Amino acid sequence: MLSFLQQPSIPPLPEGTRLETSIPPTSQQLNTLLMSCGESIHPEERWELALQRSLWQISILEESTGELVGFVRATSDLALNANLWNLAAKPGPNQGALFAVLVHRALQILRRDLPGCSLSISAPADALEALKQQGFLIDPNGIRAMGLSLS
Repeated sequence: MLSFLQQPSIPPLPEGTRLETSIPPTSQQLNTLLMSCGESIHPEERWELALQRSLWQISILEESTGELVGFVRATSDLALNANLWNLAAKPGPNQGALFAVLVHRALQILRRDLPGCSLSISAPADALEALKQQGFLIDPNGIRAMGLSLS
């Protein structure tokens, strides 16, 4: 069997957290999470557009406080390509587990809804281990990604 078709076991949510897919986080929650990860923040109106134009989003929230501790969203042309954006997990002892849950769940949805699509992902270095555990290969066949911020 080909390795990309095999799904690793379902990673457990860290204790005291819950998965949310129906109600998107606010721009303030997203920017707070990104700041805690050392990532760039975005204006509220840009977040609103990004979330409107996304296929779906996955959030992980602290049950007791409602704090956003993990996030990823997907876009696609619904035929050939899918993209995962803004993969983020709050730094701390649960960061690896948060990344594992987000990546596993995102791949589960994409395999179900868009089988056969190619997938690209914008991810921080902290997420590499979780991505490898889910079958991602670093620079397969010498392919390298490049990025440019149009600011």
